[in-house]
Amino acid sequence: MKMYLISDNIDTYTGMRLAGVEGVVIHERSELKDALEQAISDKEIGIILLTEKFGREFPEIIDEVRLHHKTPLIIEIPDRHGTGRKPDFITSYVNEAIGLKL
Repeated sequence: MKMYLISDNIDTYTGMRLAGVEGVVIHERSELKDALEQAISDKEIGIILLTEKFGREFPEIIDEVRLHHKTPLIIEIPDRHGTGRKPDFITSYVNEAIGLKL
C-alpha cells in the first residue's frame, strides 16, 4: 500500500518526495478532481495526503470522495504555513465522533 500526496505548493511536495511519497502539485479545482480520480483508480494507493488548503477551498470535492469511496483514506495535512486548525482539534474530533468528553 502506498501513500500519494496532492499538494498546493512545491515545498510540501519536495519534503514528501524526500520521504519517498510520490505526488503532484496542483492549483485549480479541475486539477484536484483529476488528481483524486487518478489516485482513486490506482489500487496500490491506500492513503491520499492533501494539504489543508484543499479542504478549506474545495470541501465538497473532498467530502464526495469520502462518502462514495471506502478506500483510499484521505488525510489533510498542514503545509509550510502551519495548520489552520484549533490547538485542540484532535480532542474535539474524538469527542464529536464518540460522544464522550475527554
